[in-house]
Amino acid sequence: MPQLHVENVTLQFGGVKALRDVSLIVPEGEIVSIIGPNGAGKTSMLNCISGFYHPTAGRITFGDHDLSKAAPNVVTSYGIARAFQNLELFRGMTVVENLLLARHTHLRYNLLQSILYYGKASKVEAFNRHYVEQIIDFMELEEYRHHHVGTLAYGVQKRVEVARALTLEPKLLLLDEPMAGMNVEEKEDMVRFILDIQRERGITVVLIEHDLGVVMDISDRVYVLDFGQLIAGGTPEEVSVNPKVIEAYTGVAEHEPAPHGENAPTNGQMVTV
Repeated sequence: MPQLHVENVTLQFGGVKALRDVSLIVPEGEIVSIIGPNGAGKTSMLNCISGFYHPTAGRITFGDHDLSKAAPNVVTSYGIARAFQNLELFRGMTVVENLLLARHTHLRYNLLQSILYYGKASKVEAFNRHYVEQIIDFMELEEYRHHHVGTLAYGVQKRVEVARALTLEPKLLLLDEPMAGMNVEEKEDMVRFILDIQRERGITVVLIEHDLGVVMDISDRVYVLDFGQLIAGGTPEEVSVNPKVIEAYTGVAEHEPAPHGENAPTNGQMVTV
């Protein structure tokens, strides 16, 4: 059974359909990528999964939980966390403070215990601090733990964004273009972290990414959206030679001559665009 199941989801804003009857599955423990040209509906799909949007039609389930009408905080309580394309960090707070703040859903003690800061409250706080330090070590942010986020390089801030999502102890991690705006070295580091998240921490990953070289290298399966419709799905090898996918990225239909230049598919492989 899939861990996440999207069934015939349509998302409509007035007369505009951002998603049209999209279905996909995300098996537990896999890295599943959703790709497509700009405006294809990729972020809209993540918004539906994470509760920021509610589908106009269709159903989204995560295990036994129906996410179709769930609020974002409810989705988070089910074990789904998200790292945003546009950084959603508190720039005036330190790395540690940002990550501790993300642990608020795990702070389970009453008002009196928090005022006295004795017994359960102190134990819970100590555990959460220890967990945050584990994530800091995992994401190699030790030297930045007491730096204000707004003073850090963009690539480091992107790692903090992923770390913030990991502090929620997710079973499913949604990554919306985690490598956007990064240089080659920073991208290589982020790829390594994504693979470690899957393999070492056992977390399922749904990835949106424009670097198709990265997508094809690390994904277990790939889904392709174009104008809100699902046009292909399967292994990276299957998707990379799919005529509909090549047409969506190059603008050349299967029966037309292949293009020349950097966007031309070669040796049956879809090149990075």
